Amino acid sequence: MQLHFSPSMRSITISSSNNNGGFGELMKIKLAPRHFNYRRLFHTILLLAFLLPFIFILAALVTLEGVNKCSSFDCLGRRLGPKLLGRTDDSKQKLVKDFVKILNQVNSEELPSVMKLPESYAHLVSEMKNYKYSAKEFALMLKGMMERSEREIRESKFAELMNKHFAASAVPKGIHCLSLRLTDEYSSNAHARRQLPSPELLPLLSENLLHHFVLSTDNILAASVVVNSAVQSFLRPEKTVFHVITDKKTYAGMHSWFALNPVSPAIVEVRGIHQFDWLTRENIPVLEAVEGHYGIRKYYHGNHVTGANLSDTTTPRSFASKLQARSPKYISLLNHIRIYLPELFPNLHKVVFLDDDVVIQRDLSPLWDIDLNGKVNGAVQTCKGEDEWVMSKRFRNYFNFSHPLIAKSLNPDECAWAYGMNIFDLHTWRKTNIRDTYHSWLKENLKSKLTMWKLGTLPPALIAFKGHVHPIDPSWHMLGLGYQNKSNIDKVKNAAVIHYNGQSKPWLELGFEHLRPYWTKYVDYSNDFIKNCHILE
Repeated sequence: MQLHFSPSMRSITISSSNNNGGFGELMKIKLAPRHFNYRRLFHTILLLAFLLPFIFILAALVTLEGVNKCSSFDCLGRRLGPKLLGRTDDSKQKLVKDFVKILNQVNSEELPSVMKLPESYAHLVSEMKNYKYSAKEFALMLKGMMERSEREIRESKFAELMNKHFAASAVPKGIHCLSLRLTDEYSSNAHARRQLPSPELLPLLSENLLHHFVLSTDNILAASVVVNSAVQSFLRPEKTVFHVITDKKTYAGMHSWFALNPVSPAIVEVRGIHQFDWLTRENIPVLEAVEGHYGIRKYYHGNHVTGANLSDTTTPRSFASKLQARSPKYISLLNHIRIYLPELFPNLHKVVFLDDDVVIQRDLSPLWDIDLNGKVNGAVQTCKGEDEWVMSKRFRNYFNFSHPLIAKSLNPDECAWAYGMNIFDLHTWRKTNIRDTYHSWLKENLKSKLTMWKLGTLPPALIAFKGHVHPIDPSWHMLGLGYQNKSNIDKVKNAAVIHYNGQSKPWLELGFEHLRPYWTKYVDYSNDFIKNCHILE
């Protein structure tokens, strides 16, 4: 491309070289013949500066004319037009639309019974090459392979949940060993049978100036962690009394442990259910019926897959909830014993009831100074909190509101509260009908074939204590460490009591590894019984 000025400066010619080696004139601009106007010259040059890039492009297209089989303007439009105007290839759009149409058609069709599905994606591609299936046949195969994968994943998830349920319900070998060895020690070692507490301390078991804790469990290792963590956390452990209640088969081993491993200056009392005169069949007829009823035992000890009604609409979460509700521990008297605290400890005014899957990290003495405002139960509410998975429990989460009696009696939006760490005013409790209400609702649930609620002893307690609960600050009791592996670690460290409620108990192999140390730090691994039973090795 060349730019020529006439000798008189009256015209400017723009030309380009052609294929014959000559020059072709592209544009000629004539200037005014007389007066030389610098302003007009400036505007002209400015216009040329704007036009020259486009002229250059046209010149390049002319030069490449011999290479392309299409005209210069056609090629330019074909290549740049769709990109500049946002258009795409119509043939590709049509292909996609046709395939989506086939997929929608196949979605409502049943797979042919004779269709053999490829085992893998590579197998599918190979068959497509060899047999040249139609688009519809390909879509059917794709649908069948995806449905098969979804079914296999679903079955694997339910199998995992079932195995986890059995693992959580079983007694670990190490803990079973510990119980057997301590029971044997009780029969052969007089020191293991010594009176707990010593005779001179017996009056303190009913002294209301002390802080009394009640723990009901048949797990010796768990009981030791609860007591050890409390003693190490309290500012004045000498003012602390622990009442450990266990069943008849575990009593000897539990007694041996605390006799051989005293936690002085704290006081520990170990009692078996069989040692409470008040716990007779006449006083607990409902629980006796629950433990002896054939249908109840089948529900808790029978085929859990069939009993959980595993249908196509059952989700893994609902299946896990049904399995947890069928845990055999829920028909154990140890799990219901808390409803009889006023009768079991007739001389005490206030007690803190603890589950065996908690760890105490702070002095709990201030709990006795909390004004319950005439209520019986001081508990943390479970419908308010940052953790929506753990702290979002209302009555609707526990009760079957399709049952007419439940729908008539309860509000699904009412806030639930937690068992595991509760301050009970036994003096006020004795003036209520909480125990009778608890019994009557258990009877109703038996009549309804266990269809009124799920998850063990908490639902009837929610009804029995309705109107008798005083909310306490959530920092006293942090929940969910047994089923929420994303627990906030800072809150775990700062909570007064952390609760491993759920299947993943810290003494089980399926416990969450990053949460286990907050529990194991209170296990005495130097103890001979712990070492010989290879606890958590």
